Amino acid sequence: MLAIALAGALSGVACKDDAAAQDQVRPRRAPTARPPTDTSEQARFDSEREPARIVAALGLKPGMVVADVGAGTGLLTVHLARAVAPGGKVVATDVDNGVLDMLASRVEAIGLTAVVERRVVASDTPGLEAGTYDAILLSEVDHYFADRVAWLRAAMPALKPGGKVVITNRTYHRAPALDAARAAGLHLDQEVTDVPGEFIATFSVPAGVTAHQGVP
Repeated sequence: MLAIALAGALSGVACKDDAAAQDQVRPRRAPTARPPTDTSEQARFDSEREPARIVAALGLKPGMVVADVGAGTGLLTVHLARAVAPGGKVVATDVDNGVLDMLASRVEAIGLTAVVERRVVASDTPGLEAGTYDAILLSEVDHYFADRVAWLRAAMPALKPGGKVVITNRTYHRAPALDAARAAGLHLDQEVTDVPGEFIATFSVPAGVTAHQGVP
């Protein structure tokens, strides 16, 4: 998966895998290494990340609207699109239009082009319209934000009433991710750690905290 990279320093990054030493066990894959419809790449991703667990955490059903933040080449986006079709929508965002073109090819290959909207966004802003989304997914991307708390607060107004934010990432990013979500005013509803080396955390906006205000 591609990440929303920090402007300048992280532009051109073509995968959500962190470049830190801990990540050497699962090296980055450049978007040009394989064509976007390569089934072996998709199979490897599905085996490693178990996307069905992420879809379950999001609670996706046909007709829902979900934001796939830092969607990259769409290895996870295809699963979201299948889950919300028919009648639903996936807004796939990234800072790199080139990788979103690859995502388009991947989605076209499964016949769900009409379900997915590609959207280029700035690295520090969600770029999501207010009151629209049943769920917002941040998959291996939140650690790239210059200010996690500010980004989450900016994203909260995009949720529908009862909407959720799901953050999934490597386990060593867990503590700062949960701390940022808490500081932004989100409530941790559920956490899944069944996938080795990964966590999946589901958050909601608690009663008494408006999505438009967050927490001071």
